[in-house]
Amino acid sequence: MASGAAQDAGRTAIRVLAVASQGGHWEQMMLLRSMLDTHATRFATTEADLLAKAGITDGIILPDCNLDAPWPSFKCLIRSFVTVFRLRPKVIISTGAAPGFFCLLAGRLIGARTVWIDSVANVEQLSKSGTLAKWVASEWLTQWSHVAKPDGPHHVGGVL
Repeated sequence: MASGAAQDAGRTAIRVLAVASQGGHWEQMMLLRSMLDTHATRFATTEADLLAKAGITDGIILPDCNLDAPWPSFKCLIRSFVTVFRLRPKVIISTGAAPGFFCLLAGRLIGARTVWIDSVANVEQLSKSGTLAKWVASEWLTQWSHVAKPDGPHHVGGVL
């Protein structure tokens, strides 16, 4: 795990699960990696090649799915819950999509802080998973100021 910096400073590293589907979701998560590497972070994604390319040896593979496909989504939901219950992270962060939403949902059940950062690709409106994240995210964020609303999602800047 990438917890050296936090432990070297004499602090206890926070257990973080960072979840992002392939494509832009993963690229945006990797832009947050320097901040996440200061904690005991485990990364989860939908493609093993992404972990290998990033040099992540203890990553987790979740089934790829979308909320319009019930059976693959059910399999991903189960795997996401097993992952979260096994790891017991204190914080779960996701840049999307459905696998990240399922991990946030499981995280709320164990009392984890959950952070949803909707993809920068969602310029006009939130993604389907991002809309549902309202109900499970401790922090519900958009990367576009014009998509933000007073009751959320909130805008605090962009990843890109």
